[in-house]
Amino acid sequence: MVYAFSENYILPLSHDEVVHGKGSLFGMMTGDEWQKYANLRLLFGCMFAQPGKKLLFMGDELAQWPEWSHESSVGWHVEMEPFHAGVQKWVADLNRAYRAEPALHELDFNPDGFEWVDYQDAKNSTLSFIRKTRAGGDLILAVFNFTPSVCRNYRVGVPRGGLWKEILNSDAREYGGSGQGNCGGVTAEPVKCHYRPHSVNLTPPPLAAVLFINRDK
Repeated sequence: MVYAFSENYILPLSHDEVVHGKGSLFGMMTGDEWQKYANLRLLFGCMFAQPGKKLLFMGDELAQWPEWSHESSVGWHVEMEPFHAGVQKWVADLNRAYRAEPALHELDFNPDGFEWVDYQDAKNSTLSFIRKTRAGGDLILAVFNFTPSVCRNYRVGVPRGGLWKEILNSDAREYGGSGQGNCGGVTAEPVKCHYRPHSVNLTPPPLAAVLFINRDK
């Protein structure tokens, strides 16, 4: 993020990532089968939440197992399998949120649209940052848990009070996750954390991306 705003960046998970013996994105994920799907959803969540335009190559949104080949079609038949369908729905919902929420795209190439909350929590293997609009209205808090364990009572600093509604959670059961989350949202308390006047007490799910929005009133 030191130089992310010096150019108009594209965040690619492209053709070059899934050919010439590299395998599919699913095949690059670590862990057991459930963790592979969770890690892939987490990867896509990170990409869509960060500044920069997105590029996702055909078939990646289906979590297809084989490496892409120009000799065969995309494996659309895997939509019938719950885990594959869950990843596809996750990518679809990420696209909808990216289009609908100005905080996720309006200041893609401007440092005013991005603010780290915590980038050095190595103990819990988490990241958190805030995306902002040009007018400073709606705020989106993005939190990522890179461990296969639920992180309970995890406090994150936020710049203002009120409801922080959970709008995306890659661990939701509809995506093939374990169903851990924050009951639809959390209310910020006047408890200082991360050098901010308010904070929220969260439950980051395992291997998951969670996005919250605080609407400007």
